[in-house]
Amino acid sequence: MALKSTIFKADCQIADIDRSYYQPHNLTIALHPSETEERMMIRLLAFILNAHEHLQFTKGLSADDEPDIWQKSLTDDISLWIDVGMPDEKRIRKASSRADKVILYTYGGRNTVWWKQLEPKLKRFSNLTVINLPKSSTDQLAMLVKRAMQLQISLQDGQIWVSDDHHTAHIVPEVWLNY
Repeated sequence: MALKSTIFKADCQIADIDRSYYQPHNLTIALHPSETEERMMIRLLAFILNAHEHLQFTKGLSADDEPDIWQKSLTDDISLWIDVGMPDEKRIRKASSRADKVILYTYGGRNTVWWKQLEPKLKRFSNLTVINLPKSSTDQLAMLVKRAMQLQISLQDGQIWVSDDHHTAHIVPEVWLNY
C-alpha cells in the first residue's frame, strides 16, 4: 500500500518591499512521503520569494516532467520554472529549454561539491538563476513547521524574515548564478 502525502496549510502575509508586492496567499502544500519537512519549507520559501497570482505548486516529486513550482502564461507556456534541491544537468537543460526563466534553490550544506561540478556547465544557460540557502537558515525555517501555519513574511534588501507567533527565521540567500 502506497503512503499518502501529508497536507499542510500556510496562511502567508507577504510584504516584499524589494518588489513592492504586498499580498496574502493561502497555500495548501502536500508533503510527499519521501520528502523532508525541510524541503517542503524550502518549496514554501521559493513560492514566497516569487509570489505571483499565477504561481502554483505542481505535482513535484510525483511528476518527472514538472518542476516543484511553476508559473504559466495564459497560453500555457511556462514563464517560470522553480526547482528545489540539486538536480542533474539533464534536468536543468530540460527546464531551460521549456521555460522563459528557471530558478534553482539549493539547500542543506552538502551542495558545494554539486555546485563545483556543475557550475562551469550551467553558465551556458542564459535563463538560469541558482540560489543557495545556507543550512543555518533552513534549520530556522524547520522550527516554523505546523500542519496549519500562520506566517508573516518580510523581504527587504535581499533578506527574508519569516515568523509565526513564536519563532522568526532570518534568511540571507546566496546568489550563485544570476542571469
